[in-house]
Amino acid sequence: MVLLFYLTVLVSSSLLFWIQPLFGKLLLPMLGGAPSVWNTAMMLFQGLLLAGYAYAHILGRLNSLRREILAHVLILLVGLAFLPIAIDRIGAPPPGSNPIFWVVSLSLVSIGWPFFALSASAPLLQSWFGRSGHPSSSDPYFLYAASNVGSLTALLTFPLVLEPSVPLGIPVQLAQVH
Repeated sequence: MVLLFYLTVLVSSSLLFWIQPLFGKLLLPMLGGAPSVWNTAMMLFQGLLLAGYAYAHILGRLNSLRREILAHVLILLVGLAFLPIAIDRIGAPPPGSNPIFWVVSLSLVSIGWPFFALSASAPLLQSWFGRSGHPSSSDPYFLYAASNVGSLTALLTFPLVLEPSVPLGIPVQLAQVH
């Protein structure tokens, strides 16, 4: 059981920190390599991470483990509707305008839900393990270490392994919404 919790946290954290640079790689060519585009995307990801943590905190107050798990599984399943990772073309920002709101809108529509759902997984799993009755449940913070290992692994492997081996079109596809 401990290994399952550890691996689940590790994988969800890895996916979180793989999605950020991948989505940035998809987004930047549309607006050029302006620092404001990357900064806006990172600001959005940090906001979604905070929202996911807040959701996990609120969900943890239900006092019903069964309802918490059911609610989060539903949130994760809805996130599957956004796969494969793609950019929904909702029209380009007007030339010469500030693209911040456009980048935020495009990012929310394209990747917001799955990122939000994944960001809540690690704190929820820590909470659930802490209430599991397992002999190690009084100190679930080893799962925090698993989260850090997953995040660091994704950040290090993205430029060295994933980015060179995953072209923009396969399996990541640019989608057009009409």
